[in-house]
Amino acid sequence: MAVVPHTIDIVVADMAAALRFYRALGLPVPDGVEGEDQVQVATPGGATLGFLSEAAMREVNPHWTTPVGQRVTFACRCDSPDEVDATYVRVTQAGYEGRQAPWDAFWGQRYAMLADPDGNRVDLFAAIAPEGRE
Repeated sequence: MAVVPHTIDIVVADMAAALRFYRALGLPVPDGVEGEDQVQVATPGGATLGFLSEAAMREVNPHWTTPVGQRVTFACRCDSPDEVDATYVRVTQAGYEGRQAPWDAFWGQRYAMLADPDGNRVDLFAAIAPEGRE
């Protein structure tokens, strides 16, 4: 039997704040779950993104400590370079931190970097059309 990745969990300090960010990003976060200790969101790509409160993490692992520094980057594929730009603008205009505005990366993608309320880097990307961007 093969190992099949299924869920990526993000430990959050404030569940409601985290879910507002990921809704602004465009993920289908269900309503009314802001007070839960664990929330799972099925993404259109088939993966599950989970959110776990720090309190719940400490309950299952009493030795857990809040990490210092970034260890994981969560990247979201967009349908087009224009969608990268529009999503970046939408999220930053909603008051969230933009770490790097959209640019055409040398590896052939339109790329941008945001930060969620816990400081995790959330990237946006889309393939650049073969003829390039104007």
